[in-house]
Amino acid sequence: MGLEVAEKCRVLCVDDHADTGMMLKYLLGSSDYEVETADTIEVAIEFAKSGKFDLFILDRRFPDGTGVELCRELRKISPDTPIIFYSGDAYQLHRDEALGAGADAYVPKPEIDHLLTTVNNLLDDAGCAAAS
Repeated sequence: MGLEVAEKCRVLCVDDHADTGMMLKYLLGSSDYEVETADTIEVAIEFAKSGKFDLFILDRRFPDGTGVELCRELRKISPDTPIIFYSGDAYQLHRDEALGAGADAYVPKPEIDHLLTTVNNLLDDAGCAAAS
């Protein structure tokens, strides 16, 4: 009689700054989430098409396009997966654009505690909670 091992929630963090991606991978990983990082829209779309993710975290600006464009593409690939924008662009216009493109939340940098709370809440709502 074996024990069933629950799969970890999978999160894709997309940010063109490697240090932000590494920080999120560490922080979310310490909450027992499985985290992948991408630094371009092209790589993010490849990841999204190649496997199931329980949550996407996006920045607003990339060398190959915008987070709003990426959000729209991710909605086509995975319509029900929660999307959070985590960006230094904190004007109401930016929030409105992101939410209009299908995002579930918009958290301005550097509000990391707010981001972690939002991640946990959205994953709980989706039935995917951290194992710890």
